[in-house]
Amino acid sequence: MDFASDTTAPAHPSVIDAIAGVNTGSASSYGADDVAARVRGLLAETFETNDFDFWICASGTASNALALSVVCSSIGAIACHEEAHIERDERGAPEFFSGGAKLRLLPGHGAQIDENALRDALAMNDPSFVHETPLETLSLTNLTECGTAYSVETIKHYAALAKAEGLNTHLDGARLANALAHTGAHPADMSWKAGIDVLTLGLTKTGAIGCEIILLFGQMRAKFEALKARAKRSGHMPPKMRFLAAQAEAMLTDGLWRNLAADANRAAKSLANIVCAQPGVSLAYPTDGNEVFAILTPDLEAKIKQAGVRCYPWPGGSYRFVCSWATPQSDLEALRDLLAEA
Repeated sequence: MDFASDTTAPAHPSVIDAIAGVNTGSASSYGADDVAARVRGLLAETFETNDFDFWICASGTASNALALSVVCSSIGAIACHEEAHIERDERGAPEFFSGGAKLRLLPGHGAQIDENALRDALAMNDPSFVHETPLETLSLTNLTECGTAYSVETIKHYAALAKAEGLNTHLDGARLANALAHTGAHPADMSWKAGIDVLTLGLTKTGAIGCEIILLFGQMRAKFEALKARAKRSGHMPPKMRFLAAQAEAMLTDGLWRNLAADANRAAKSLANIVCAQPGVSLAYPTDGNEVFAILTPDLEAKIKQAGVRCYPWPGGSYRFVCSWATPQSDLEALRDLLAEA
């Protein structure tokens, strides 16, 4: 019963096969290979545009930090939720990669930025005031760190508010596929069509080994050479990029990444129903994706710890259970039986 994270799951067999498939002969280095060229075509199809550039990284932290470093200067600030991954889980990487940009933390339920808080921050932003770090970028996360999904309409609305004040926009899409599966939206609608300048598209949590793609849309393509220079300087320019690109090709072909996310979401819905069937149990946040945040009774807490169930105590008193494409039905049934016994 391992519900610790979707990063504990195995890679999908198609990813393993794809890596083995490109492991023959020689290929150009640093993303100039034929596999990366095919990935560009798949991204163009997926996001319904050719007006983009992209770079592939092996980790979400690297992709977020690199992406933010090209949309926020070293003397600017990034508005994000106070529970955003870039604040809570990346050890100052955005600040480090940007050379000193500041994170401006905003509140909101379910790790979604409260609109009034965003409006207040934008209204008080004054780049001419030398004593304060001015906002230059708005960063949203979908799914959020509490497993909730921003709607396309909300992303579009928040991006418009930010752009009206001259800010760039970034979307942390480590679990974007889960948000898309929940909302039924198309990738283009939740990214560049909604006003997002830079997207970090996560495929690792969805079923890859380690594959995160930075996409620069529209006018932000002018930053691509700077992005590559920063990737090189920070050690995130893989010489044998074809092995990262092969993962992306496997995941994007025939919409595998979205299908796997839908499977993970369905497993999480089943898990939510299982825990909520127990007296006294409630959910801290709605289950919009593949994460369940359950507030358990003391006896259930003791029971799952005793049984060795892997889940994560979450700030605020809930427990986070995460499902993946590979969550077996037997684990869900075992958890159901365990809780019923308790």
